[in-house]
Amino acid sequence: MIISNFSKYSNLLKGYTELRCQENSSIGIMMTNGNLIQNIRSSSSGISARVNVNGAWGFASNSNIKDESIRQVLNIARQNGEFLNSKSVSRHRELITSNYSIEKSFATKKARLTQKQLIEFTKEIDNYIIKKYSNLVSRSIRINELNMEKSLITSSGAELYSFLPRANIMIELVVNDNNGVPIELYEIISGLGQFEDKFLKPEDLYEKIDKTYERLREKAEGVYASGGLKECILATDLAGILAHEAVGHTTEADVVLAGSIANEYMGKEVASPLITLVDYANTAFGDTCLVPIYIDDEGTKAEDVTIIDKGILKGYMHNKESANMFNVAPTGNARAYEFSDEPIIRMRNTCILPGTNKLEEMIASVEDGYYLMNPGNGQADATSEFMFGVTMGYEIKNGKLGKAIKDTTISGVAFDMLKTVTMVSDDLSWSNSGMCGKKQPITVGMGGPAIKCSVNIGGK
Repeated sequence: MIISNFSKYSNLLKGYTELRCQENSSIGIMMTNGNLIQNIRSSSSGISARVNVNGAWGFASNSNIKDESIRQVLNIARQNGEFLNSKSVSRHRELITSNYSIEKSFATKKARLTQKQLIEFTKEIDNYIIKKYSNLVSRSIRINELNMEKSLITSSGAELYSFLPRANIMIELVVNDNNGVPIELYEIISGLGQFEDKFLKPEDLYEKIDKTYERLREKAEGVYASGGLKECILATDLAGILAHEAVGHTTEADVVLAGSIANEYMGKEVASPLITLVDYANTAFGDTCLVPIYIDDEGTKAEDVTIIDKGILKGYMHNKESANMFNVAPTGNARAYEFSDEPIIRMRNTCILPGTNKLEEMIASVEDGYYLMNPGNGQADATSEFMFGVTMGYEIKNGKLGKAIKDTTISGVAFDMLKTVTMVSDDLSWSNSGMCGKKQPITVGMGGPAIKCSVNIGGK
């Protein structure tokens, strides 16, 4: 249990100081072929402090949440800052601080399910799958929940209490194709909230399971893509991961300072005029985002960041320190995963904005190409060069969907590929099922519409 009200310690904060208390708790259940292979419930908690001494940051943490530990952490953080300051020759810049305060909890108000009840929930899903689809080679169901509870105060008067939960269910199905080769497909259902708020009963998932199986059978009977530069429609999930991995990371200010290609492109064209890309703090299109950040872990009020505006690179994401270096206001993008982690620049909810086209007319406009739907693993670097797996897709022949395709990849340079976008759908979907892995894991939201573009696709 964390300290939900830190204000009684404000008199201990000397100079510019941030004091944070945090607990991460998680649930994990996994069942494969009817066998329970994971059943965990865990938590980690503690306190940390950061002190800025003439531009040098001192940091310390402790897993004991006690008055004595808090005083000790504050003293050690200051000592560390003073030591690093004595070794620094950089010019001190005054930090832009805030006194914004807010409490935000998305904890369920329902009775919490026990671990046994969650296992029974999983068993019901598994029973439905095996009774209806007896030809499966393998099946897996995984339940995950992560709750991040934080209290924060700063010497400038900023205060935060937040409870940010995420729950998801992953269902993976495997069949053999006509040659006896295993073909797999998975579906993840995720969202903001604890399990009891997101998943009411197993039956609510059956329609998605049926759709996943239908696509899996089509994939098992599918063909390999023809490799090369192709006209493709990237569905919403693929557009979302592209926005996050290949563009978002290049525009985090610390990555820019480390040599990202985005450093060369500020104010220049990096995409089609149809592309606007925003990192939303907490609210988008009138709804609460999947990862709502109101104050970041430096005590800065979180603001939306327009990264690309109608094809032109317009902004970077900042913490206090990078904002000083660029002479701009911090955007509230500093986030830490564990109590023992220092906050670094991270995305919150990054997406390409919807356009005006219907998906049907986008497909109809393609003579010979592909409709690519589900992303797999992938990577991108500071040049915006990317390669992503694609686990589900279809041929497009003469403006109509054709056969499903086997697993493939797409690759390219995002800032070049986005210039080829000619259509953007008017719908939008979000996902927060994954974890961003920049130095430390963190929950993020990513989303977007479908986009029509030219991209390199892998062949057999």
